[in-house]
Amino acid sequence: MPVKTVTQAVPEALSQEMSRDPNIFFAGEDLSVGGAFGTSQGLKKDFGDRVIDTPISESAIAGLAVGAAAAGLRPVVEIMFMDFVGVCMDEIVNQMAKMKYMFGGKATLPIVVTTAAGAGFSMAAQHSQSLEAWFCHIPGLKVVMPSNAYDTKGLLISAIRDDNPVIFIVIKRNLRLREEVPDEPYAIPLGVAEVKREGSDVTVVATGHMVTQAQRAADQLAERGVSLEVVDPRTLSPLDMDTIVASVQKTSRAVVAQEGVQFCGFGAEIAAAIQEQAFDYLDAPVKRVGAPFSPVPFSPSLEEAWLPAADDIVAAVDEILPARA
Repeated sequence: MPVKTVTQAVPEALSQEMSRDPNIFFAGEDLSVGGAFGTSQGLKKDFGDRVIDTPISESAIAGLAVGAAAAGLRPVVEIMFMDFVGVCMDEIVNQMAKMKYMFGGKATLPIVVTTAAGAGFSMAAQHSQSLEAWFCHIPGLKVVMPSNAYDTKGLLISAIRDDNPVIFIVIKRNLRLREEVPDEPYAIPLGVAEVKREGSDVTVVATGHMVTQAQRAADQLAERGVSLEVVDPRTLSPLDMDTIVASVQKTSRAVVAQEGVQFCGFGAEIAAAIQEQAFDYLDAPVKRVGAPFSPVPFSPSLEEAWLPAADDIVAAVDEILPARA
């Protein structure tokens, strides 16, 4: 099976879906030259006017998606950096997410909003945020955050085929991660988590790039005889709590890891749900790992210190796992 990066998986999924359905189009800034991260590479050549370079107006991009979807098309639109969604929150939160409900189901809005999130490239506070919790709070939106190339392709195909608005978040630090990815189209159902690593001592529920960090933490702890189970929700809304709870019931301990600011982050929802649904199985409090409550620093050394990492997960595990002789 060929090995591909996330940067390759995104345009491959888009190309295969656009070839399948002529009602799909892709709109956003600089798409004809590959976009900011190369995730639209080659699409303009293959699909011509169905790949649209828009003005630098996120509000117009999101508004275009709402109108086109309501009129029967299936738009995929890109907000180049997740930080820029602040410019088009009305279109996403008050129109896109609510139109089907307010029209009694008569309006269908099959929209995918793709965007790049996360730090690690010294892009400073206005180009490095993880704001997934904003959208998980909004009824009417589905929110997807894959952690590798295989999941990215399969989940993006499912998102494009879905008849509801989907916020599809690509993590910048994941773009060059390599994974076996089939050439043919395949769909991974939305709302289904996956156990990325089997373990017996502690469950780590990780999102985005923190899945990679959790795997590294698991390798470190394995040298000490500690077995981590790593669960990747993949879809944040709807959230597959059944898989998460089943893992916690097995291990009796849980750590929730996110890249975004820990305070009021999405990890808090997972931690609260574990407490509600698996309380009788817990042998220790649920621990959270996330970024400090501050803007993302520009300085590379400060940014590295700001980002949560494998060592933070190891420290959280040590707090809830009894010392072993």
